[in-house]
Amino acid sequence: MSEFKNVTLIKKANVYYDGKVTSRTVIFADGTKKTLGIMMPGEYTFDTAAAEVMEMLGGSMEVLLPGAETWQSFHEGQSFEVPANSQFSLKIKEVADYCCSYLK
Repeated sequence: MSEFKNVTLIKKANVYYDGKVTSRTVIFADGTKKTLGIMMPGEYTFDTAAAEVMEMLGGSMEVLLPGAETWQSFHEGQSFEVPANSQFSLKIKEVADYCCSYLK
């Protein structure tokens, strides 16, 4: 899906790591949420409350998923899931464009 229709967009950005990771929240009519964002090169760790699906829209990232011992590479067109109430780490070597879907 390259565009979303009939949604509410929160204007205020979600800003992390001194602006190196930013996103905007999109709310759908059924109440589900996604964020569309950009990550600049760096290393980041995030905690989850809800389960998430991270879809790569551009660039790439190395991901250390919860419980994993090895890093995995994800590129444009690929996605990965992160369980609720967990933590995952990212290594970004080039600008990464992503869509994060929050699962209920």
